[in-house]
Amino acid sequence: MSKQTVLGRVAQLAKANVHALLDQAEDPQKMLDQLIRDYASNITEAEEAVAATLGHLRLMEQDHREDVAAAKEWGEKALAASRRADTLRAGGQTAEADRFDNLAKVALGRQLQSEKEARTAEPTIAAQTEVVARLRSGLDQMKGKLGELRAKRDELVARARSAHAQNTMLDAVKSVDVLDPTSELSRFEDKVRREEARALGRQELAASSLDAQFEQLDALGDQAEIEARLAALKA
Repeated sequence: MSKQTVLGRVAQLAKANVHALLDQAEDPQKMLDQLIRDYASNITEAEEAVAATLGHLRLMEQDHREDVAAAKEWGEKALAASRRADTLRAGGQTAEADRFDNLAKVALGRQLQSEKEARTAEPTIAAQTEVVARLRSGLDQMKGKLGELRAKRDELVARARSAHAQNTMLDAVKSVDVLDPTSELSRFEDKVRREEARALGRQELAASSLDAQFEQLDALGDQAEIEARLAALKA
């Protein structure tokens, strides 16, 4: 997978409207589990792409440093050959002086070539550096959202289990026969209170909608969008 494709998927997942996805899901818990798997898989792929891109960038930077060093070295050799030629020419050794001047020209040619190679590599190095920075930024956002997804998934599962346990207990208590003929009124009152508590609990559970549960995730998506736009303005 190319780094461009990975970068696109990182940006897409980092900005994903999790709230909308969950609102449309028949089983939010399964949807969260699938999102977590998708995030983890794409984070792994993106990390590999970052590592490969970063490794290539470091090689280019090393080559650039070598070209810069070579240009400097050839410049020093050209200067030394030129000075030697001047000294020989001053002493009347014209032929030998010409030979050193030719060596200086060769060194200057090598210097020029090294400088050209260094300049040619600079735009590519700058572009690769930007790609690595964007990938790392997207990875940070994805890892943050993955942590939020896992926390919300665990919270949702815990709440569902708690609600199920409470309803099971209420159903069990409801079916118990106290076998006390003198407590008909008390048993009837207990039944009414259980039904009221059951209804109240279900009303509260229904009122606690997925919108409220995942409002923080939606805000995180907004924050990622703000950060992305700020990065675009700075670029």
